[in-house]
Order: sequence, then structure tokens, then C-alpha cells
Amino acid sequence: MKIALLTYSTKPRGGVVHTLALAEALADLGQEVHVWTLARGGDTTFFRKVDPAVTIKAVEFPDKEGEDVGTRIARSIQALRDAFSLERDRYDIVHAQDCISANAALPCIRTIHHLDNFTTPELVACHERAVVAPTARICVSRAVADEVAKGWGLNPVVIPNGVDSARFEAGASDAVGRAGWRGSLGRYVLALGGIEPRKGSIDLLEAFARIAPAYPGLNLAFGGGETLFDYRDYRDSFNARALELGIEPQIVGVLDDDELPALVAEASALAMVSNKEGFGLAAMEALAAGVPVVARELPVLREVFGDEIRYASTVGEIATQLAQAVDCAANDARESGRELARSYTWQRAAEEHLAFYESLAVG
Repeated sequence: MKIALLTYSTKPRGGVVHTLALAEALADLGQEVHVWTLARGGDTTFFRKVDPAVTIKAVEFPDKEGEDVGTRIARSIQALRDAFSLERDRYDIVHAQDCISANAALPCIRTIHHLDNFTTPELVACHERAVVAPTARICVSRAVADEVAKGWGLNPVVIPNGVDSARFEAGASDAVGRAGWRGSLGRYVLALGGIEPRKGSIDLLEAFARIAPAYPGLNLAFGGGETLFDYRDYRDSFNARALELGIEPQIVGVLDDDELPALVAEASALAMVSNKEGFGLAAMEALAAGVPVVARELPVLREVFGDEIRYASTVGEIATQLAQAVDCAANDARESGRELARSYTWQRAAEEHLAFYESLAVG
């Protein structure tokens, strides 16, 4: 089977991580897999090495200074569509992983990782088309599939994420890597995915400020965060509030993929207080590394994690749970958390995807 998987970026966002891992696992099953992406600013390679069994198709996408987010979204869709349309007939399966690539590749299969609430008109339209127009839909959790059913009367199939648990378990044993992060960040609470509204970054900042006086030397660190969207106003508000609170967050930014497991493993706690999530991959990786997790009380996270992580809804609750996680960090790594992470394999995810693809072909 010849499969095209499409994603909007080469950077380590959740959907991109999913795309690459799924592509490699499908290739391991003997499928011919091509990953299509936008090569923003000439960046033709992904954030990590990709198995050579997977073919990378990076579409040129030069930056344009002063371009507003709506125009950039429209140009992204058009650039990917123009390039992909020249080759789409060669594929048995066309599967997009986000609203931008779905709009570029229609008709296609779409994985809906989570639902967003955009305000930019171009993004609102992109999001809507990418839910209603695909020929078939996959969600990585039942909770998100239920949201799609409630909002649009559609019934996506559920295929949970995989997790490279062994990689993050190894991070816990990486004494050199952990020491490096400890030397640069000290003791820290970690958030992954950048500073943006969906991630609840300001809520986390407020919660951390409440516990900071009781934990001298404890820092708040943010890793990752590249995005095609424009959250500059939110980032400005975050910076202003941090200044008012007297907190100096440590911004790690986009980092080499090999550095991530040790960064996660050395954290006193992982905070994932997003307002929306599709699965919670970063939290599952933290469990594999033996790190306690504090997360927003969301149905999807209860579904995926059960009682393996700590939940909070308000800033006050986040602060309380963070303090408890930091206090118990050395003793809070339960083997049951690692076992949960090990249960979500990319091989299983690929097998379920392949069965779904074949069912569509038969249908």
C-alpha cells in the first residue's frame, strides 16, 4: 500500500511527532510511506532523524516578513496543495494530521487530535473544513471523538497514540544528560509545547508564583513551542504577568530531539494544564521517565491516564497539586505509570491504522 501522510511543519509539535512515528511504524509493517510537509524558511529536514524507509517530501515555503497569520495560513494551504496535487494519484491512502494539511489534501482521511477555538477567520474556516470535508476521520481518544459526534454528528474511529516509552525510560538513566539540565536550569517544573492559550501557560505561571516562595531555587521551564500560528499578544501578556509576579521563566525553546528525554526525566514535575488535549503525549512520556504529572481536569485525560496523574481545574488547585508533586517527586514515580506508557505502542497504532485503511479500500 502506498500511503501519504501530511503534516504542516517540520518542528516538534504533537501532531508532527505523531506523523513521523506512525510513518516509521507503517514502514516497519512493509508499507510504502511518504511524509509531506511544509519546509518553512528552507527547513527541509525534520526536528529528528527519520527512518530512511520513509520518504520525505518537503515543500518549499519561504517566510514573508510582515505577513499576518490569516494570509500565512492561506498561503500554507495553497503551497502544500499545489505540490501535493501533482503526485496524489500515486497514493492508495492520503492521510492528513492537521487542519492545514487536510485542507491542502482534500479528499483525504483526517486525524483530529483535538478541537480548537480559533478567532482568525481563515483559521476558523480551515478548522471547520478539516472536520466536515474529509472522507474519513480518526481521533486519538474517545473523548475527542465524542466531541466531534456531538458537534457535527460524525463518528470518527478511535486509534490511540503510541508512545516511545523506552526512549524516556532511558532518559531517566541518562546521568550525564540530566546533570547538564540540572546545571543549566537548577531544580525545575517543566511545561512542554510553548507559551500559548491552549496550553494554559498564564494559569501555570500564576500557580507557580503561588508556590515559589516555599521552594527557593525552584524554576519554571518551558520547552518546545514552535508553531505556525500567531500568539504574540498572548506571549506579551505572559511576559508582562511574569514581570509583575517576579517570576523569571526559563525558556528552553525548540531543542534537539536527543536532549528531550533527559530534560523530561530531570524535572521535579511535568505540568500539562492545557485547556484542550487530544491524548496527552507529553504526560505519557513523563510517566515513562518516572516524573509526576499535574494536568488540567479534562475528560480526555481521565480517559487516557486514569489515576496515574494529578488533576486540577483552577489556578489554586494547580498550585496545590504542583506543590504535592514537587514534594513527592522522588517517591512519586510508580511502576504502574511506566506500564501504562508501555501499553501504548506505535506498532499497535500502525496495525490499527493499516486495518482501517484496508477497511476503506474494501468499502
